[in-house]
Amino acid sequence: MQELRLELTAVRDLKPTMKNLNMIFIVLEIGRPNVTKDGHEVRSCKVADKTGSINLSVWDEPGLLLQPGDILRISKGYVSVWKNCLTLYMGKGGDIQKIGEFCMVFSELPFMSEPNPDIATQMVGGTGGPGSQPISPVVNSTPGVGPRPPGNGRQQNLNGGTWPSAAPAPGAMGGNGSIPAPFPRGPVPPTKGGGKRDPRKR
Repeated sequence: MQELRLELTAVRDLKPTMKNLNMIFIVLEIGRPNVTKDGHEVRSCKVADKTGSINLSVWDEPGLLLQPGDILRISKGYVSVWKNCLTLYMGKGGDIQKIGEFCMVFSELPFMSEPNPDIATQMVGGTGGPGSQPISPVVNSTPGVGPRPPGNGRQQNLNGGTWPSAAPAPGAMGGNGSIPAPFPRGPVPPTKGGGKRDPRKR
């Protein structure tokens, strides 16, 4: 059987209106949840790969299970602009899966979610890269929440199952290589070299 190969998108290559993104990254920080008027919990997580970092908006149960240091793989992610900040979301039918912990080379710079008033102009007639199409975000009235996740897709449980999708999700690593096999469970030996650290340690 031929090995399944997916094109991964790097964080630094993300632009407004990009969609159908496959990405792998590590969770650095998880913000406090905001509760929408219809009862959904929304968290903003800072995630990174070796090319940069970005904010990921996670809705409901997936946000409860995420921990700093988790290495995640997402599919069908998309990028939109929330309050002049580039933000990563999970699209309809996409999933998010934990594939490892701690040991991943990453860079916090550039931070792609840095506020940029000019970024909104890229939403209209902007070039989001090959295959990208404009996405019109539906802004929720709850402060700090961002666009509501689209459709009735499903998100994959970090432990294997699936949830009804209430959430947008993750970003990517560059290149056209195959997705690495899941990391082994249990303690991860310390690694040497710059850029590798435990995000839980200050």
